[in-house]
Amino acid sequence: MTSALTFAVLGPVRAWRGRSEIDLGTRQQRLILALLLVRAGGGVSVAELVDLLWESDPPPSAVNVVHRHVGMLRRRFEPGLPTRAVGSVLIRDGAEYRLRLDGESLDLLRFRRLVAQAGAGSGEPAVELYREALALWRDRCASGLQAGGRAHPEFVAVDGERFAAVRAATDAALRAGCVHAVLPAIRLAAESEPLDEALQARLLLALAADGRRAEALAAYAEIEHRLADELGIQPGGDLRAARDSLLDHDVPADGSRSRRGVAPSFLRSGAPPGGAEAESRPPAEPRSSPSTGGEPPAQLPADHPYFAGRRDVVAAAEELLAADPRTTALVIDGMPGVGKTTFAVHLAHRLAARYPDGQLHADLRGFGSGDSVMTPAEALRGFLWSLGVAPAAIPAELHAQAGLYRSILAERRMLILLDNCRDWEQIRHLLPGTGDSLVIATSRRRITGVAGPAGAHPLHLDLLTGAEARELLTRWLGEAAAADPAAVDEIIARCGRLPLALALVATRSVGRPGLSLPAVAGELAGADGRLAGFGDAHADLEAIFSWSYRALTPEAARLFRLLPLHPAGELSTEAAAALGGLSLRAARGLLAELGAQLLVQPGGGRWRMHDLLRAYATELGEELDDDTERTAAIERVYDYYQLSAYAAHLPLQPQVPLPEPEPSERGVTGRGFTGRADALAWFAAEQRVLTDIVARAEERGRPDTAWRIALALQNYFQDTAQFKQWAATVSTGLAATGNDPAVQALLHRSLGGACYFLADLDRGLLHLQHARALFHRLGRRTEQGHVENNIAEIRLAQRRYLEAIRHAEAARALLRAEGNVRGATNALLTIARAQGWLGRHDEALGMFVEARRQFDALGDLHGVGTTQAWLAHTYSMVDDLPHATATWQQAIDTFRAAGAPHHTAEVLVSIGDFHSANGDPALAGQAWSEALAELDGTDSPMARRIRDRLLWHR
Repeated sequence: MTSALTFAVLGPVRAWRGRSEIDLGTRQQRLILALLLVRAGGGVSVAELVDLLWESDPPPSAVNVVHRHVGMLRRRFEPGLPTRAVGSVLIRDGAEYRLRLDGESLDLLRFRRLVAQAGAGSGEPAVELYREALALWRDRCASGLQAGGRAHPEFVAVDGERFAAVRAATDAALRAGCVHAVLPAIRLAAESEPLDEALQARLLLALAADGRRAEALAAYAEIEHRLADELGIQPGGDLRAARDSLLDHDVPADGSRSRRGVAPSFLRSGAPPGGAEAESRPPAEPRSSPSTGGEPPAQLPADHPYFAGRRDVVAAAEELLAADPRTTALVIDGMPGVGKTTFAVHLAHRLAARYPDGQLHADLRGFGSGDSVMTPAEALRGFLWSLGVAPAAIPAELHAQAGLYRSILAERRMLILLDNCRDWEQIRHLLPGTGDSLVIATSRRRITGVAGPAGAHPLHLDLLTGAEARELLTRWLGEAAAADPAAVDEIIARCGRLPLALALVATRSVGRPGLSLPAVAGELAGADGRLAGFGDAHADLEAIFSWSYRALTPEAARLFRLLPLHPAGELSTEAAAALGGLSLRAARGLLAELGAQLLVQPGGGRWRMHDLLRAYATELGEELDDDTERTAAIERVYDYYQLSAYAAHLPLQPQVPLPEPEPSERGVTGRGFTGRADALAWFAAEQRVLTDIVARAEERGRPDTAWRIALALQNYFQDTAQFKQWAATVSTGLAATGNDPAVQALLHRSLGGACYFLADLDRGLLHLQHARALFHRLGRRTEQGHVENNIAEIRLAQRRYLEAIRHAEAARALLRAEGNVRGATNALLTIARAQGWLGRHDEALGMFVEARRQFDALGDLHGVGTTQAWLAHTYSMVDDLPHATATWQQAIDTFRAAGAPHHTAEVLVSIGDFHSANGDPALAGQAWSEALAELDGTDSPMARRIRDRLLWHR
């Protein structure tokens, strides 16, 4: 029976009995089979299958469902098999399932056998084996079975085997001079992994070796542009080496010299494909950030002036670094208040000189309240911004963000401090991949997974010893501590040797010179009650916190009790003012009072409360403040964020500004903004709070707040490439709108935009069609016209050019009827672009000319310049060089008149690229030089690309 079955997993999961394909049933059954096939006869536990089918919160019946799916698969493989019979194909092996397979019944096993044979051989026979192996691939491993856009890690690992084989096949084919045999496989792999520089480099070499040097040069320009646009980086060493080999002018463009025996220039003679890293690197010299040209980032918080003890842990850390030079992370864990952050900052300062390229710091809020945990993507965006990557160049996908971050760190020696981590999943994306950088991370619980990856080491921080606690108090209190050792011992015992508690006691004692240490010890001994949830084994922190609280003025005490009602663990002075119903000046003074008692901590213009203090303040508020007061505080905060979000979205120049919200009934005013940069910075600082409010507003009876803030965030999400967050937030706002069709239409249109940028074009189209129907029903013709043009843009992206034309024509008719000339002209521009892609160049040229005339009449210089640039591009496509050249010059003049140097430079780069492709390096160099002059000596990504072009063509 087994010999009659064959399986495929190198693409969609399929199975055959003889020549008849087997129906594999539901998606869950195909997922189970996919994992069994990837294990290639190895066992898969029921727990693994449960995790595979349910990413989180599996139902109580999950195990039974898995067994049922396995039984159905068995009967598909062996028809007539009785219910509950084991059969001979999909068998139970202890607590695991596995498939009985032989080397010819599964394409993955055949692929691995062929690759191994090819690797053991050489010359054209080895290349033929690689070609046969790669021909087994039809798509990504288990394609079509991704969950939430993510493939299972084991499927991704099998994909990695394919790409490794492609690289090895290319190297072998280049050496043997028969690259044409594997060029199709190289192209497919490069298309699947457009940001894999090693694959792209081999594609260039393969094209050149096959006599396609001009195509290879064009491919390099496209790759360079993609890396700059999507990752904000320049090509790495492999790609530059491949490019340099292309620019060897002794090699003819027809590739006649390169047909035989060409090896990649970035492989050492005799090295295996992929090469081996050097065993060590010399220490890095201090250098400025190549992204910014300025000083390296120095984000470490100040070292604590009264740091004491921990010598054994410091020594352990330094021993780890000395014993394992490849150490990439030290992860410090310990209970709340044990001093993890203080120790990590002290250790970071002690080691900082070893990392001359700077220090990064982030509080990951792993144990903040509510939904305050910082996502890896949020942390990576902040780090990439600090490393000089422009916000618009930061990728939307987490894996791409992590890849860019690791690529930058690979060439630097940096120290990264990650405070308050929640779990391994949160920090693993923030660890360097290769290179000499070090992460120091803290968590209040031991993180499982740290000891697994090479180079990551856990460090446990326990309570201070008695001697260390005395040293700490002595440093704080000086002679007073030395004069009364019995009282000091009592304080240490009552504080349980917990550094946070000791620090609060010391602060209280220093602030009250007349308070003797015996009196302090007596108050501690007499305190009754504990901080909820702290546990019986630790000190009475509630009594210690109460000292600082009782020292507050009534106004500051009230604000302290209200602070936990804010959605996040940190807040701005303006938000605190709204929470307390205070003026900014009053809020600033009260926060300073709280800071003096260590009840809040200032930093970066914001105020943060330790979560233990937050818990204490929550208990006080629930006990001392009535529900009316607490509800009013929350309403004031919601008013503040609704009004501020509206004000912040205006400088981002939305295509259709939101309707202005009504003034607050509670007298709250929103924040003002000085311009675009100020608004973007505010959205970045408050993003987590704003999305939290969107999620909670409906349950508080404020659906308007949910959709208003969701739509206000749209342009910020678009500008910072957070397309998934955009879709999630607007979807939440949509769920809160109820039956208001006008609001629903606005939200569906916004979701259509998010889906467009996520390349989920079909879903985006559904949202836009829904918005169009609602606007039509409401008689909102202008908005309906804008949606029609949005639909046309999606059809353009789908290459359904005739449908794009139909929708753009409908948009144009609607907008012209409403007197919206600019919108109608934009629709005409969409039509012209579609005509051009259809090869109807005459029609496109006429429409571009008309669009240019209309934009000119409107005085819209950007519209005129954009149309002229498209017009010139179309002339170049029909080999009308005189008109193309003249129109490009018109676009340059227009953009210069509009004060748009970046757009001017883009046109000049296009001109230079055109001349370069047509074999005129002198004219190309002239255009690129003019483009560089437009950028006025900046070091922007475009300026760097232009400098590279000029360097290559000398």
